Amino acid sequence: MLKISVIDSRTERRLVLEGKLIAAWVAELRTAWKTVNEEIEGRVLVIDLENVAIISQEGENVLLELMNAGAKFRCSGVLTKHVIEELRRRSKSDSSKATEVQSAEEQ
Repeated sequence: MLKISVIDSRTERRLVLEGKLIAAWVAELRTAWKTVNEEIEGRVLVIDLENVAIISQEGENVLLELMNAGAKFRCSGVLTKHVIEELRRRSKSDSSKATEVQSAEEQ
């Protein structure tokens, strides 16, 4: 099960995830993200992973999408910190590959 709560402040809109971020719940997270993103009004989107116990490959993929869209992350614990660091590396790697391809096409 995955519980998604929305907490608003003046400067940020936070999606608090609790439970298991697995394939069955990825679509639910995408839906929540799209809904929240429509009403963000210049605030920062923060994904709070402090109470997530399990993250599947599909869960990692959706987190990478959110990261690439500009979301910030809040996490604690070894698992979630490791996953976010790995996703940051993948995100940087993907963007540098895109830059390399673009540079090669320009020549």
